[in-house]
Amino acid sequence: MAGLTPGSSSSGGANWKNFIWPLIGLLAITISCWFLYHELKDMSWADLKAAFRAIPPLHWLMIIGCTLACYVNLALYDVIALQHLRKKVNFAFVTGCALTTYSLAHTIGASAFSGAVIRYRAYTTKGLSGPEVGVLVAFCSLTFALAVMIVLGVAFALSPDLVARIGDFIPAEMARWLAYGTLALVAAYLISAALKLPELKIRNFRLSYPSLPIAIKQVTVAPVEVLFAAGILYFALPEAGNPGYLVVMGVFVVGFSLALLSHAPGGIGVFELVVITGLPEFPPETVLAALLVFRLFYLIFPLVLGLVLVAGFEHGQLKAKREGTGG
Repeated sequence: MAGLTPGSSSSGGANWKNFIWPLIGLLAITISCWFLYHELKDMSWADLKAAFRAIPPLHWLMIIGCTLACYVNLALYDVIALQHLRKKVNFAFVTGCALTTYSLAHTIGASAFSGAVIRYRAYTTKGLSGPEVGVLVAFCSLTFALAVMIVLGVAFALSPDLVARIGDFIPAEMARWLAYGTLALVAAYLISAALKLPELKIRNFRLSYPSLPIAIKQVTVAPVEVLFAAGILYFALPEAGNPGYLVVMGVFVVGFSLALLSHAPGGIGVFELVVITGLPEFPPETVLAALLVFRLFYLIFPLVLGLVLVAGFEHGQLKAKREGTGG
């Protein structure tokens, strides 16, 4: 586990601390609402209606199921990190935190920073220290990186056609080496966890390899979220001319990864370009409609719920502080 050195705290400055986090929460809501408006303002309701009608009822159920499964698995990222830290937090709280963290972070952009801010605010109310939250954030980022490496490695290895589809973004030869190289890195990570290599010390906290059972949980749970997220896009595309789930999933993961690396809010533009280029079987309008369905279910609907959770959480925190001070 990560052994942490607790920092000292003082009562000085407590007054401003009572208000700074509600202010940050309000700022997050304001910024997210602006991006939400930006996401929707140019949407063609006629195209949206036509795209919705083209999706069979069974596919709608699968899209909803994939979305729910995504956020349950994202919550499991945090659960595994908390197990690594040997901390216990109510699963309902962790699920709400995960929903808020990922929906806001994916929409605002700079997900590592924005996600860290949200997690710090949430988990410090449950007794975690700042260094512990830092370890949790790093652990969850590592879990997502493992997911991408595993899924991309398997997809490239099993579907040679995928290499040609993303040739404009990753050279074919490099893609093949990346496929096997990433899987080798995952294997090396598991071996390192089994060997219990020395920890890495950074200032007032230290990072260490998780136990082998925790590492196995990471590589088992991590890819599932990515597979379900790709399922949202897959079931939003027409069946006619569909190249199959494996290809759609591979193109999706490349696009989603490049979008995150771009730090563009919601990956706008980057994600669409990669997916449209990687799925030439469909007219661009068809792919854009499917991407809109993906954004609605994976980003926008959770974002709206996340904003409600943030507002409710901050209201509860302010109410508790007022009652505690007799205000």
